[in-house]
Amino acid sequence: MIDEIRRITDEARAGIAAASTLEELRAVDAAVFGRRSALTVLKRGLGGLGPDERRAAGLALNDAREALETELAARRRVLEAAERRARLEAERLDLTEVEPARRRGSMHLVTQTVERLEDVFVGMGFTVSEGPEVETDFYNFEALNIPASHPARGMWDTLYVELGEPESTVLRTHTSPVQIRVMQAQEPPIHTVMPGRVFRRDTADASHMPVFHQIEGLVVDRDISFADLAGTLEEFTAAYFGGSIHSRLRPSYFPFTEPSAEYDINCLFCEGTGCRTCGGTGWMELGGCGMVHPNVFRAVGYDPEEWRGFAFGFGMDRLALNRHGVDDIRELFTNDVRFLEQF
Repeated sequence: MIDEIRRITDEARAGIAAASTLEELRAVDAAVFGRRSALTVLKRGLGGLGPDERRAAGLALNDAREALETELAARRRVLEAAERRARLEAERLDLTEVEPARRRGSMHLVTQTVERLEDVFVGMGFTVSEGPEVETDFYNFEALNIPASHPARGMWDTLYVELGEPESTVLRTHTSPVQIRVMQAQEPPIHTVMPGRVFRRDTADASHMPVFHQIEGLVVDRDISFADLAGTLEEFTAAYFGGSIHSRLRPSYFPFTEPSAEYDINCLFCEGTGCRTCGGTGWMELGGCGMVHPNVFRAVGYDPEEWRGFAFGFGMDRLALNRHGVDDIRELFTNDVRFLEQF
């Protein structure tokens, strides 16, 4: 019987190796281990053998079955992988639209600006955070120290969404709501920037659009001072615009920072000597900044006696226009290939 087991095992191995498809392998599996297979018939005949012969034949049968099961599994893996490759190749889609030599597409000017800014701030140790563009009144105003009756709400021409209670849901007017969400989600220290698209009820002209892009920064830690804010902005200015461009801060007002300041940089066209673009002042306004108001910390559950922080923000569209000498923000939205391919 042992010789018969060897013969059947050799034939089964040959059948396994010869199977070229999963269907053929399933047929081999049934022939080797099925109810009417040769091995099953031999197993049923073990009862007619003597004790010693039955023991030896039983061990041989078990060894043969284990070996064949291992070879079947290995061959199945090979055929399944081949079948998967064939299916993927058959389902592959050629998404090439034009010949490489004729391609005219590139990253949009705003996208390039976003990626450059993120690279600079990440190099300074900041993370990048994002949030929803449709916000509740709480995140867009209330938590930022702008309650319903606050006159500062007039600073934003808000677009409301018909969702929930009237004027309870807005298209975010700035990326500051992301600051609130970040502070709610983690304990300090925080060093993060928040790029994104914002919406206001503005009439489109050379310098305004109802949809534009901002980037804001937030730092929260112990013993943070206004000097840290000024130093951070000066470091960013040199890293992004070059060593010949510097920054200054002018007193201003924002409801979510105290004290607050306007963030100016040397004119990018005359580098501070004075020209028509900067009105002869040598400076260009870039954005706003200040120390985080204690009421903002209270809104997210931070103790303003323990934590200090600063925030800053500016428009990325204007930054892209100034950097590349473009005088009309509407050019960023017309999708004119003749304009976009310059960058």
